[in-house]
Amino acid sequence: MTSQKQSAVLALQWTGNSLKVLDQRQLPDTISYDEYTDAQGVAEAIAAMQVRGAPAIGIAAAYGVALSVSRHYSVSDVTWRQRVWADIATLAGSRPTAVNLFWALNRMKSVLDAHDNNPLPAIIACAEKIHADDLAANHKMGELGADIIANANGILTHCNTGSLATGGYGTALGVIRSAYARNPVNIYAGETRPWLQGQRLTVWELAQDEIPVTLIADSAAAWLMKSGKIDWVVVGADRIALNGDVANKIGTYSLAVLAKQHDVKVMVVAPISTIDRDMESGEGIEIEQRKQGELLPECYLDNKFVKAWNPVFDVTPAGFISAIVTENGVAINPGAKGVIGLLEA
Repeated sequence: MTSQKQSAVLALQWTGNSLKVLDQRQLPDTISYDEYTDAQGVAEAIAAMQVRGAPAIGIAAAYGVALSVSRHYSVSDVTWRQRVWADIATLAGSRPTAVNLFWALNRMKSVLDAHDNNPLPAIIACAEKIHADDLAANHKMGELGADIIANANGILTHCNTGSLATGGYGTALGVIRSAYARNPVNIYAGETRPWLQGQRLTVWELAQDEIPVTLIADSAAAWLMKSGKIDWVVVGADRIALNGDVANKIGTYSLAVLAKQHDVKVMVVAPISTIDRDMESGEGIEIEQRKQGELLPECYLDNKFVKAWNPVFDVTPAGFISAIVTENGVAINPGAKGVIGLLEA
């Protein structure tokens, strides 16, 4: 097994009674953490994209529940559970597309239901386990994915799927890290508009690890593929349907279409918690729409003739995907059989 290291800068830091959240909106210029002691603050951090990436969102939400129980639990007040349930509802409403959010909240609910007396120790232990399990899964996926693409000459990635989007190390970026450790491969990162996660976060993360990376404009991807410099597009996921359709950062679908045209393979890397057991296909996935002001210049915000359409995710059909990598194993050509087999592994 290759030598792996965890990033020194993490998206989330649990202190035992508070959650420190790296404000990713300020990267790479400023490394700044905000500290939260209640679920409301954590929910706002998720909604504002201060914390982002499906696995990291799930981990943050789990800690948000722990903070809620810590704040509201009282032996003398039988209504404390109602306030915790209200906080869980607030956390659930913070981002609609990332299924890891709801997966983590459901795990926390189960622990809460199982403890009639003081649930706080078990709740904190569950949140910490979700965090630790994600990091372990990242390393497992890194090796499984690297087994497939280690001989690639060029890899293109989209958005940010590294330690900043997970419990540490990364999903798609974890595979790229592991692959690079075996064979120095040429890595390209799309800028990922409109939030520029590729430009601000992915390039910064790889530079921290002293891994060379080339940044491209999103619109240059087709020409880069035509040049023959790319063998694999490697991306993460925010929700995977049972048939293998994948919801991910807006622009992933267009990369998959371009990849098919240019005989480039597509790999999706995500923990098993990203598979939605209740979603038969990508047709049912809710696509979050962000505010127009995140895309429109300020001078157009009050112009009745100009508006913005700002979906933050798109859905890539399973037939465009060569491999889906999870910690439970790999689904090759998921368009044929979907991903149910991974759930049974």
